[in-house]
Amino acid sequence: MHLSWPGGPLRGTAQLPASKSEANRALILQALAGGGTLGNLSDANDTQLMLRLLAAAPGTTELSAEDAGTVMRFLTAYLTVTNWRGRLTGTARMQERPIAVLVDALRQAGASINYLNNDGYPPLEIAGFAAAPETTEPTELSVRGDISSQYISALLMVGPRLPGGLRLTLTGHIGSRPYINMTVALMQRFGADYSATGDVLTVRPGQYRPTDYTIESDWSAASYWYSFVALAPAGSEITLPGLRRESLQGDQAIVGMMTQFGVETTFLPDGVHLRQMPLAAQTGIQTLDFTDCPDLAQTVAVVAAALNRPVDMTGLESLRIKETDRIAALQTELAKFGGDLRDLGEGRFRAESREFGVSGQLVATYHDHRMAMAFAPLALRGALRMEAPTVVRKSYPQFWKELSKSGFVVTEAE
Repeated sequence: MHLSWPGGPLRGTAQLPASKSEANRALILQALAGGGTLGNLSDANDTQLMLRLLAAAPGTTELSAEDAGTVMRFLTAYLTVTNWRGRLTGTARMQERPIAVLVDALRQAGASINYLNNDGYPPLEIAGFAAAPETTEPTELSVRGDISSQYISALLMVGPRLPGGLRLTLTGHIGSRPYINMTVALMQRFGADYSATGDVLTVRPGQYRPTDYTIESDWSAASYWYSFVALAPAGSEITLPGLRRESLQGDQAIVGMMTQFGVETTFLPDGVHLRQMPLAAQTGIQTLDFTDCPDLAQTVAVVAAALNRPVDMTGLESLRIKETDRIAALQTELAKFGGDLRDLGEGRFRAESREFGVSGQLVATYHDHRMAMAFAPLALRGALRMEAPTVVRKSYPQFWKELSKSGFVVTEAE
């Protein structure tokens, strides 16, 4: 795909997909509750995949989570507590993404799960739970807090279905806490009895109740429009409907992060308005921690390099095991433009540039939707080519259409 900007300020309204993080949690809870209506479900592949697999599960013995991490992890727990029997698999990349922490915890709770190829990785053979004795004592589990929050969320959501409920102790440093908070808030909306004492999370046994809920628009998707406004000509502004000031999504952190790149956010009754402001003089290099919002890292790294406003980034550990090794991918692609994500050691990386320029480079996307969308705003600085643009279907299928509506020249390569 070829991308270019004809010139002048960027203005208008861009439609966002619904949050797939909220949607995939709500779909699991709706299935466990046996009813309720979910509004504003997006056409993102991860959401539609979860819908299809939940509907297909009762009548099949083999399901594929494709490349969707939340689908693989949430379904592993859901299918186990609903005593489904069959094979859960995924793409070749999914079969390289670890799942042992979740499987070990479910096995401790009495689940029968076996690895079909390599220990610790999908595909899985699931055979539900062994018959458990009647008990009023909660299932006691302990997991590291610095692993993917998807494991923790998967366990929490099935907690009410475990004999005696669940008492989950998180050990060590806890990453991606907003995603855990999102899970708990949605569980409580569906009627879960939850409490926490420090890092000990307790879910009491019981049934979820059918609940109607409207999914918020996606702050991760909004982050790319922040980049567009930051890199666009002076006077640029954009409106993004469907975002909430009181959000369950940790990626709302983009609001504060982007102030240093000249983007001002005004909250509206139903959404936000972004406006480009003059860049203030940079005094020192600021450190941004992405532990709670790793999906924002690519967005910020690209805009920091493009504006030549170096920023130190920490909390990137989980980026190594996403759809691709996102740290390596960023380093390779930024280098094409004169940028870098330099490893400073001890978990710290610096996004910076030497002489940044955009002049028709081809961006490789690594089967990763966020690589495509994080680099797309560079088209405001020069012509750009995008490899495998359809990867955006995972979370934002209408992304290129929204760019066209906003004035970008978007053409398929011959």
